[in-house]
Amino acid sequence: MPRVTTKPDAVVFHEAPPEILERWDDLTVRVPGGHVLQSRAWAEHRATRGWQPRYLAGEDGSAVLALTRPWPLISGASAYLPRGPVPSGGLDDAIARLDGVTRWLGEQGVDVVASDAEVVADGYRQRLGTIGYQPIEEIQPSRHRLTVRLDEQADEDKLLENASKSTRQRIRQAERGGLTVVRYDAAPPSPLPGVSPSIADLEFADPSDEPVMAFERFHDLASQTADRRHFVLGSRASFLDWTTRAYASGFVVLLEAVDDAARSIAGLMLYRHGGRLSTALSGDREDARKEHPGAFHLLRWRAIQAAVREGATEMDLGGVDVAGARHEPREGEPMFGLYQHKRGFGAEWLELPGAHERVLRPWRYAAGRIAARLRR
Repeated sequence: MPRVTTKPDAVVFHEAPPEILERWDDLTVRVPGGHVLQSRAWAEHRATRGWQPRYLAGEDGSAVLALTRPWPLISGASAYLPRGPVPSGGLDDAIARLDGVTRWLGEQGVDVVASDAEVVADGYRQRLGTIGYQPIEEIQPSRHRLTVRLDEQADEDKLLENASKSTRQRIRQAERGGLTVVRYDAAPPSPLPGVSPSIADLEFADPSDEPVMAFERFHDLASQTADRRHFVLGSRASFLDWTTRAYASGFVVLLEAVDDAARSIAGLMLYRHGGRLSTALSGDREDARKEHPGAFHLLRWRAIQAAVREGATEMDLGGVDVAGARHEPREGEPMFGLYQHKRGFGAEWLELPGAHERVLRPWRYAAGRIAARLRR
């Protein structure tokens, strides 16, 4: 007989009371599997862009950030759960929470709910259909990611041995070429008992500027990279609003590669969340690539070392899939070079379910999309 999968009861949600808001980030970001896009910093940033944050608390002890936006000209709204609900607990828990949040939003007049939770559990994508969710194109840049898995016995020497020969050579070349890595981190973790060496022992240079100046330089580098790779980065003002909020909360770390002439030639922005470090954004000077071809190799290796020394379970090197090609890049495809670069660190491909949405009121959803298009 075919196996029958029963749908778990939906978790009941309500507006988060003050005592939950006070420890919001502990429930959504610092918890295993948490994500910075579920943080209060992200909610407050998105509020400056026209979204209304809804902080929801579940009777099972969970918390979920929902961003809602009313339709122009007509009643109703859309909602987005950025990388949420966070995947703590098992598969049934993830489905029950998403179902519960969706029901609560529907009762508040929301017509469509989108979710792109990074749930690794087998069967999650299939189970989404049982609560009315269907796949959509990604809201964030990538669906899947390349990851270097770490554990309590993670050994830097072995991790470097697992890297490709060319990757190791580029790292050493960058070190001999006079590149210095500057680390901006508002909340470095305390040294872990029994972990030696510590993050403080890494050869990071002390910052010579205020963090906001470093983020301004990094935005310039990332803008150049965005132009070359044909993606939209966003305005400097919006970028600085987000990064300064997240940096103050300890959720963003910036690594900057500086040459002998004190030029910033490459940067790597990381998220600290859910027991891991994740690559958020990178950028470099194209005119410095010939002189310093190993800049990114050095930055990524320093990020891996930092992840090991703060006891992270994973170094997430980010995605390489793009719209129209949500698969491991193949030779000849535009992202194959970046894929090889990240694989060179011993990273493995991690499949994730991607973005899905549930349409609660089809007629008003259709009318709302038309109204939004007319306003644009």
